[in-house]
Amino acid sequence: MEKLSSRALAARTRAGKRWYVYLILCRNGSIYTGIARDVIARFAQHLAGTGARYTRANPPRVLLAKFHCPTQSDAARLEAAIKKLGAADKRRLVGKTGAAARNLLLPVER
Repeated sequence: MEKLSSRALAARTRAGKRWYVYLILCRNGSIYTGIARDVIARFAQHLAGTGARYTRANPPRVLLAKFHCPTQSDAARLEAAIKKLGAADKRRLVGKTGAAARNLLLPVER
């Protein structure tokens, strides 16, 4: 078993607590939006047909993007904002960082 430094252990712990919003391109050309802590494992569930009802009916092709969010609440707000967008606007988010996506879509709280 590998021995990790305290810094590496702290980084691994933080990574396990992160929330992500992700975009999946489905076979019919639609884009599914979801949130998860482990996007790769969640995408595997979608591929296996054990994910969301939508991706069982519209099988996924490829993971387009994932956006890091500091909290579950931020991830849920970003997911809701993305779900209001059309497919073309969702495609424009591909390649953006989580911070850029949040800045574009979420109102600034004062």
